[in-house]
Amino acid sequence: MTQLTLLCLPYSGASAMVYSRWRRKVPQWLTVQPVELPGRGARFAEPLHTDMGPLARQLARELFPTLRAPYALFGHSLGALLACEIAHALRELGCPEPVALFASGTAAPTMRADYDRGFAEPKTDAELIDQLRTLNGTSEEVLANEELMALTLPVLRADFLLCGRYQPKLRSPLNCPVHVLGGAADKATTEQLIGWSRETCGSFSVDMLAGGHFFIHEHEARVLRLIKDQLSVHHRRHGLAISA
Repeated sequence: MTQLTLLCLPYSGASAMVYSRWRRKVPQWLTVQPVELPGRGARFAEPLHTDMGPLARQLARELFPTLRAPYALFGHSLGALLACEIAHALRELGCPEPVALFASGTAAPTMRADYDRGFAEPKTDAELIDQLRTLNGTSEEVLANEELMALTLPVLRADFLLCGRYQPKLRSPLNCPVHVLGGAADKATTEQLIGWSRETCGSFSVDMLAGGHFFIHEHEARVLRLIKDQLSVHHRRHGLAISA
C-alpha cells in the first residue's frame, strides 16, 4: 500500500506534540509526521527564529534527504504560513511539490496587513498573556503558572514576531491544491481566507468549522475527516500510477 506522509506544522507557542494524537486517528495509508521547530520540545536547546524565510529553508533542508513523495503539508495559524514557505523551499531544492497544502486558521500571506497589526514588535509578558486570553486556548490556571509561562512566553514572543515580520516573496504560485480551514468565530475574515487562492495554480477550497481559533482541537474529528477525504483522492491516484 502506497504511504502518504502528512507533515504537520504547529501554531504559535506550541510544539509538534499538538499533533501526536492524530497519528492514532488516521487511516493506515496516511503517516502523520509532526515537524518540531527549533527552540521547543526535543529542540528546546536550539535558538528561536524570528524570520520566516531562513526558518523555512532550514526545515526544508532537514526534511529533504528523507522525504519521499507523495506527501502533503498541514499547518495551523503560524504553521500555515510556515507550511507554505516550506513547500516553496522544498521546490527550490528539487523536491516534488506536495500533493496538497492545508492552510488552517489564518489570513493568506498577501492579506496580513490588518491581521498582524502590532505584531512586528516584541510584546511584553503581560501583552502576550492578554493575547492568549483573547484566543481562548489557555486556561487561567496555566496562565497563572509562573514556571510554565517562563518557558512558554519566549517561544510565543518569537513566534508572534515570525508572523508580524513575515513578508512573502514575489514568486510563481504552487501547482498543488490548497485547502483552507477556518473557524466561524475566529479572527480571519472570509476574504482573508479566500486570499489563499492566490498561492496556487491548482484547485482551491475553503471549509468553515464552528468555533474560534483553536477549532482544530474543538472539532478534531471533523478536521481529520476533511483532511482524509481530500488526501484519499491523491492516495488512490498515486497508487494507481505506481501500479500502472
